[in-house]
Amino acid sequence: MKAPFLAAGFFLATAASAETLTVYAPDYFTSEWGPGPKIEELFEAQCDCDLQFKPGDLLPRLMLEGERTEADVVIGLNTDVTKKARESGLFAPHGVDLSPLTLPLEWTDNVFLPFNYGHTAFIYNTEKVTTPPASFQALLDAPDDLRLVIQDPRSSISGLALVLWVQSVYGDQAQDAWAKLAPKIVTVTKGWSESYGLFTDGEADMVLSYTTSPAYHIIAEGDETKKAAIFPEGHYFMVELAAKVAGSDQPELAQDFMDFILSQDFQSMIATGNWSIPAALDQAQWPEGFQKLDLPENVLFYSEDEAAEVRDAAIEAWRAALSQ
Repeated sequence: MKAPFLAAGFFLATAASAETLTVYAPDYFTSEWGPGPKIEELFEAQCDCDLQFKPGDLLPRLMLEGERTEADVVIGLNTDVTKKARESGLFAPHGVDLSPLTLPLEWTDNVFLPFNYGHTAFIYNTEKVTTPPASFQALLDAPDDLRLVIQDPRSSISGLALVLWVQSVYGDQAQDAWAKLAPKIVTVTKGWSESYGLFTDGEADMVLSYTTSPAYHIIAEGDETKKAAIFPEGHYFMVELAAKVAGSDQPELAQDFMDFILSQDFQSMIATGNWSIPAALDQAQWPEGFQKLDLPENVLFYSEDEAAEVRDAAIEAWRAALSQ
């Protein structure tokens, strides 16, 4: 009669002794719709460990915790914040071979490792907007009854990408560009989800999102009416990154996870797990819905130093125009 209890006790002891890898990630990443659950399943199958995601703000939490952080790895950073992250001294070189990367630009960073990317874009419904703006300038010159929804650059990564996009295209004329765009903006939301919900509910004609957003509608809903307006001036490049924490008490497991990121298993689930373009997967290997995407020929990108230098001015140009 004691055997089942002994077996159960052995199982619990084995489970308790498994090494734990703690990964900080954004809230969206760990939700049932995000890539976190699948990543956890795939990595635990090969590591004989317990992968635990800790969702929430990334850089603010890390800066507050400093060397006391429980994180072994951080995933979900982007190049608009990596300068501050790098200067914190909290991260170690990732030690990963970058040759598998298929990014539209050369990547040489030895600390922050890309796992997916996309481009900031305005998404529209072809049944409502039959003649979308053919350029960024055409968007600025469009009638003011064109209803746009965007995100706040002070609280949203995509909102920050938009002001950097405008800054990249218009430079010293950015505030004038915002002055033309402002009458068309019906709402500025704190985050992306609220904006996109307003768009899908028909409250806006176009929404600030990503060139990959239509892939979700194509694959998950069989709906090909959502498109990205592609501008010849170029689109701001967004890349999501992972980094290894220098003070990790599981350095070997953390390295195993970093190596896993560019693996075929990880990269193959990113497209439909995070609705972004995998960082190390040839286009021929993308899901069919991604093959149908309209993508820009011109990619605009600020290095972390450049982004840090223009960020405050770009946000101020946005704020000044929209407050009038």
